[in-house]
Amino acid sequence: MLSRVADSLFWMSRYMERTDSMLRMLKTNYASSQDGVQDFSWKPVLQIYTDLDESEIVQIEHHGRKVLQYIVAGKDNPSSVCQMVARSRENARSVQDHITKELWQCLNEFYHQSREDRVSLMLEYDDPISVLDGLIVQSMLYYGTSDSTMFRGEGFSFMNMGRYLERALQAVAVLDVKFRDLSYDMEKTADISYWKHLLLSISGYALYLKTYRSAFEARNVVNQVIFNTNFPRSVLYSLNALQRYFDRLESDLNTDGYRIVNFRIGRLRSKIQYSNLEHVSEVGLHNFLSSLSADLRDIGNALNQYYFAYS
Repeated sequence: MLSRVADSLFWMSRYMERTDSMLRMLKTNYASSQDGVQDFSWKPVLQIYTDLDESEIVQIEHHGRKVLQYIVAGKDNPSSVCQMVARSRENARSVQDHITKELWQCLNEFYHQSREDRVSLMLEYDDPISVLDGLIVQSMLYYGTSDSTMFRGEGFSFMNMGRYLERALQAVAVLDVKFRDLSYDMEKTADISYWKHLLLSISGYALYLKTYRSAFEARNVVNQVIFNTNFPRSVLYSLNALQRYFDRLESDLNTDGYRIVNFRIGRLRSKIQYSNLEHVSEVGLHNFLSSLSADLRDIGNALNQYYFAYS
């Protein structure tokens, strides 16, 4: 497969995964802001999903509808949902011969729906949840269409590598921002709603209730989001999936590149597999998360260098 094609499939999937993560986080936070919480702040969301500086965040962090408009429909925001979908569609358009007709149609419909004028109007004057739900459905249709129609070749592997690399990065980013308010102390208590909304935003609430019988604890949240291999949005689950799809690319045509990238993925998997909450406490949660983020980006850079022909 040409490096240009692999690169487009990889980034098409990364942008869609980022879009899905943004939409789920926005829906959960908007619902939380309507629960009578005084002075609800959107600062964590803005820190994760925008490049705004501190002064710009302060201006809108208590204005939920302005935040939603900026992150969902902001044409001048390069990280908005509509811009992410547009980038994903542009990558798909350049490799239409390598994806199914159904997948292209799905992405094209998502693109047009995300850019409709009524999206911005409804976010400002109507019920934002209905808008977000509609976009989340489109995101789910993308994943369903991809899994049920794409042929299982190199292209499918690159798509899933982009998906799971981005998912791991998002999980680390969410934990890092949410624990910043607690000074990264895993023993510090917080309101039950704090952990509930964090877990809902990454679709982990139901599994938490099934796994832990005790009250919500910061340590258990960290354990689920990083180490739980039954949680499809955990860091370790995502890395295992990344390794599985990368293994399918092994060939005699790029032995050096395969060996280097495989080593970096394996090293990070081992680092997590042979760590536990006690080790995380010793090194500090923030240091551990920063290290994970750096290692994940290192894997992405290695893929760029050895598979996508970036200098």
